[in-house]
Amino acid sequence: MLWESISSVVLGLALSWVALRTLPGRLPSLRVVYVTGALGALFGAYLTHSTVGSGHSLATPAGAVLVGAVTLSLLIRPHGSRPVRSAAAQ
Repeated sequence: MLWESISSVVLGLALSWVALRTLPGRLPSLRVVYVTGALGALFGAYLTHSTVGSGHSLATPAGAVLVGAVTLSLLIRPHGSRPVRSAAAQ
């Protein structure tokens, strides 16, 4: 389980790096993207390991990559738009 956790964090960081390289202006700060990718992949590995059980060495990293990618996709902003401020913040 320790190696699954470490490998899922590494996969999440790799996904974050790819996302930052392919969508440079549409993501928030580097720290947010890297933390979100790593934690999303770690949660995906935990969820997949809990669902399918131990002994599935290919399903757990695949679940980590899928959940990490979905979590990172929630950070993408529309192209060319500025962040919207609330009326209370102005």
